[in-house]
Amino acid sequence: MVLANLGKRINGAVNNALSNTQDDYATSVDIMLKAIVTALLESDVNIALVSKLRGNIRNKLLDKSAKGNRSMTNAQTKKLIHKTVFEELCDLVDAKETQVFQPKKKKTNVIMFVGLQGSGKTTSCTKLAVYYSKRGFKVGLVCADTFRAGAFDQLKQNAIKARIPFYGSYTETDPAKVAAEGVAKFKKEKFEIIIVDTSGRHRQEEALFQEMIEISHVVKPNQTIMVLDASIGQAAEQQSKAFKESSDFGAIILTKMDGHAKGGGAISAVAATKTPIIFIGTGEHIHDFEKFSPKSFVSKLLGIGDFEGLMEQFQTVSNKEDTQALMENISQGKFTLLDFQKQLQTMMKMGPLSNIAQMIPGMGNIMGQVNEEEASRSMKKIVYILDSMNKKELESDGKIFIEQPSRMVRVAKGSGTSIIDVENVLMQQQTMARMAQTVKQSSAGGKPGMPGMPNMPGMPNISPQMMQQAQQKLRQNPGMMQNMMNMFGGPGGAGGMPGMGAGGMPDMNQMMKMMQDPQMQQMAKQFGMGM
Repeated sequence: MVLANLGKRINGAVNNALSNTQDDYATSVDIMLKAIVTALLESDVNIALVSKLRGNIRNKLLDKSAKGNRSMTNAQTKKLIHKTVFEELCDLVDAKETQVFQPKKKKTNVIMFVGLQGSGKTTSCTKLAVYYSKRGFKVGLVCADTFRAGAFDQLKQNAIKARIPFYGSYTETDPAKVAAEGVAKFKKEKFEIIIVDTSGRHRQEEALFQEMIEISHVVKPNQTIMVLDASIGQAAEQQSKAFKESSDFGAIILTKMDGHAKGGGAISAVAATKTPIIFIGTGEHIHDFEKFSPKSFVSKLLGIGDFEGLMEQFQTVSNKEDTQALMENISQGKFTLLDFQKQLQTMMKMGPLSNIAQMIPGMGNIMGQVNEEEASRSMKKIVYILDSMNKKELESDGKIFIEQPSRMVRVAKGSGTSIIDVENVLMQQQTMARMAQTVKQSSAGGKPGMPGMPNMPGMPNISPQMMQQAQQKLRQNPGMMQNMMNMFGGPGGAGGMPGMGAGGMPDMNQMMKMMQDPQMQQMAKQFGMGM
């Protein structure tokens, strides 16, 4: 995401203020605010909003520190700075709208899309349909765009690819009639969510605005969503206000957030209209679609991760039965090649490694230096190897290949890889199996494997402040940072992907060695992950 640069600049400003020992506290705060303000203005955030944010941060930091100056320790001051900047950035992009429409199962929910031409409206219709379909809703798409040539063909191709039922007409020119017929058809077939795509329009085109109102009267939508192109920056405020007067939409989807630096300006401008942003489009593919939450967005922006978003994405693409079976195996100290295969398939469905890394605290910057194409090729190689194994081999713990080496030769030939590649996959699986044994032993001793995070067994409870401290330690220790870079395939080693295990995943042996580092053990204890 282009906005990553904004996050780096804000982070840099905060870290410089924390490490500034030459100037007094008030001067350090002012220097930090100047850098943050410059970064936000260059991302096209409205100057009035930036000025308000600057005043709020300055007042909170200087007032609170002045009142408790004698009692506040250095650590408490750092925590106050982190907390204040985080909260004010969240406030900047928060529409403060609590009532957002939530579709209900076993009922018909009609959702109408409106927006400018070229904003990505038709693609967003399909993305939303896939999003709800993954959550068990019966979803249908209706193309009521009879104005743009090829509109129905585009929706049809997208729907077929995503396996979503659709309705449209090549002959009927009245969009209101097409919308009414499509909605009636899907209602009759007991569809729970019906998404209606309308013609793209501009503020000046009164006829198209009137058409939008007519469609709304016919289909009576439960929710009207406006699709906005993030590249227009703070101009999004004027566009959204113009549509608000005509269609009275209840939510917004921002598209093209992956390719333009003005995305921050668009988000803050829309938030100023008090209309909630519900999703953001982060790419061209169907799954490049994220639920928007101010806290999650700012967390990823500042590089402190988004476990909530990571879990939601994992639940979207994962199979519940497979996940349950995996958890049962791990509780028994087992991890088969089939478990490995299913976890890899789930991981690949979650999108590029860089997108996943942004949700993991501290990993965004590291993965930004990894060759994405090489990592993707490596992951595909492990898929070919696992696909070349038979059922007996996949359901085994991998020892069958040691007992009968001829199986490795067969799998290597079948997958078009080398025996060394097959051995690497087996080594990865064996390392994971040993970790499963560790989890079993920890559970037997009355200690969970890695306590902490609710709704996600085995994950630690990491606060933004703890993550910031960890990042500072990494910066202070270049050697440790280089080890992590090598582990995840960063620059510095020999070969295309140094330190990278089979499938573009971290080299488990390298990881195990790194965990013996006393400083890494100290960091792990800090996160409640005793090693």
